[in-house]
Amino acid sequence: MVAGNRFRKLFGVFSRTGLGGEGILRTEGRGREANQMLTGAYEAGIRYYDSAPAYAGSERYLGRFWQEHPGWAKEAFQTSKSAERDAQGALADLARSLSTLGRDQLGLWQIHDLRDALDIRRLEAKGGALKAFYGARTTGTVRAIGVTGHYDPAVLLHAVSSWDVDSVLLPVSPIETALSGFSDLVIPAARERGIGVIGMKVFGGGSYLSPESGLLPEHFLRYALSQDVDMVIAGCSNQNEARLLARVGSDPSPMDDEEQSRLVGLFRPYARLLAFYRGVI
Repeated sequence: MVAGNRFRKLFGVFSRTGLGGEGILRTEGRGREANQMLTGAYEAGIRYYDSAPAYAGSERYLGRFWQEHPGWAKEAFQTSKSAERDAQGALADLARSLSTLGRDQLGLWQIHDLRDALDIRRLEAKGGALKAFYGARTTGTVRAIGVTGHYDPAVLLHAVSSWDVDSVLLPVSPIETALSGFSDLVIPAARERGIGVIGMKVFGGGSYLSPESGLLPEHFLRYALSQDVDMVIAGCSNQNEARLLARVGSDPSPMDDEEQSRLVGLFRPYARLLAFYRGVI
């Protein structure tokens, strides 16, 4: 079974959108608001929950939420990440994430924020974290492993071309279509190897949104879902945003080519400036 098919089979068929680890989850001391948003997300049909040790209180918020809703926890596909490049550090992250999230197993564990050639050398070296990720999947501590990146497309291209991963998390938006790298190189390479593709940076941290110009969250979600992706994740700050995320994810109709082209054309002159998360363009 190829990796991408395995990823989709593990996640199942719910919505094509999942909850990102940003928004209210990437805060501290706002547990009540986080709990309200998570309740709205689950009740709206979201079953994929992203997180990472680097995302402030996200794992703690989620862990407390699942403790309060054990039945919901069984239905949720919980992910996390590690930005450690050595095996010892990565495994320590995994143990802490499992404990904080109140889990015996993660649905997906991801190599976080792959940036440069040094990251690759450290991960692939003897004692590097890549073997720890493979080992965690082999033992069943995690069901699938992935890699994430938004800094340099060439570095992420190496990962999806060379590593035995189940998924890749990367930026997907009209800005990325206007630029070269993630959309036209990394996604096709991942697809060629059967690797699942998850889109992020859909709103550019909110910088792409302009309600007065008619540029609403649903436009960017629909655009991203019309690309060659399995899923799109986005952080949410409240229940209304979570419900919108779920609603758009359940809509099977893609954005037509004309509207996609209009969005790409609108952002093309500003694409380099708006891809602020990149280190290499």
